[in-house]
Amino acid sequence: MIAGSLKIKSSHLLFTLSVILIWGFNFIIIKAGLEEISPSLLAFTRFFLTSIPAIFFVKKPNIPFKMLVGYGLGTFALPFGLLFWAMDRGITPGLASLLLQLQVFFTLLLSLLFLNEKLHRWQTLGGLVAFSGIALAALNLEAKVTLSSFLITLLAAFFWGSGNIIAKKIGNINQISLVAWGSLIAWPPFLALSFFLEGPDKILSTFSHLTGSAYASIFYIAYPATLFGFGLWSWLLHHYPLGVIAPFTLLVPVIGMMSSILIGGETLPSWKIFAGLLVITGLLVNVLGSKIFTKKSAPSSNFI
Repeated sequence: MIAGSLKIKSSHLLFTLSVILIWGFNFIIIKAGLEEISPSLLAFTRFFLTSIPAIFFVKKPNIPFKMLVGYGLGTFALPFGLLFWAMDRGITPGLASLLLQLQVFFTLLLSLLFLNEKLHRWQTLGGLVAFSGIALAALNLEAKVTLSSFLITLLAAFFWGSGNIIAKKIGNINQISLVAWGSLIAWPPFLALSFFLEGPDKILSTFSHLTGSAYASIFYIAYPATLFGFGLWSWLLHHYPLGVIAPFTLLVPVIGMMSSILIGGETLPSWKIFAGLLVITGLLVNVLGSKIFTKKSAPSSNFI
C-alpha cells in the first residue's frame, strides 16, 4: 500500500471494520463495568492491564519521550477518562457512542491545520451526510443526561481527535509497543485520582467484591478494545490519510445503538433507522465517491 492513497485494500478494510465492531460493543460493556467500579478506578485498571506485563515483552518505542507522553495522555487518559466520567454521570451507551464520533470532524479539522492534508470534495460531502445522521440521532435521543456530562463527552471527542494527530505524526513503529507504553503513561494519574477520591480501603473493597461480569468487562476494554484495537488503528492511521480512515468510526454509533437495543433492551424507532442509514451513506460517499463518480482517482493527500 502506498502511503497517502485514497484507496484501501480489502484486507485492510476487514481490519478496520473489526476494530469498529469491537469499539461499537465497547460502550455497553463499559456501562456494565461502571455498575461495580468507579470511573477513575476502571480507567486505571484498563490501562494498567494493557501495559503490564506487555512492556516487559516489547521495547519502548523509539520516539521522543514527550511524544510518548502526548500519545498516552491524548489518545488514552484524557478521552477515556472523560468518557468514563460522563457515562457514570448519566450518558447512555448509545448517546456516548454517538457523541464521541464527533472526533472524526475534530480529526479532519486538526489534520488540515497541522498535517497539511487536503480533503477531496467527496470526503466533505460524505462528512456532511454522516453528520446529518449524527445530528438527527442527537436531537431525538430521549436520554436524561446532564449538560455537564454532554459537554464532557464532546471534550473527550476532541482529545481523541488530537490523539489521532499525534499517532499520525509518530509514524511507522511497532504499534503494540506504542499502545502498551502509551498505556503505561495513562494509568498513574488515574491511580492517584482513585487514592484521592476513594482511598486505599475503598479500592481494595471494590476489587474484592467484583463479580465475573465486571472482570469480563475489564478484560474486554483492556485487551480487545485497547491493546488490539488501538494497536491496529494506529497502524492503519500510518498507512492511510486521516480523511480515509477516521470516517469509518462513524459506524461505531450504529453498532453502539444496535448493541444497546439487542442487549440493553432499547427500542428501535424509525428515526434511529434513518439516522443509521445516513451515517452509512455518508461513509460510502466518503470512501467510494471519487471512484464511482470520477474517471480517475483523486490526487493523494499529503502524508507526513
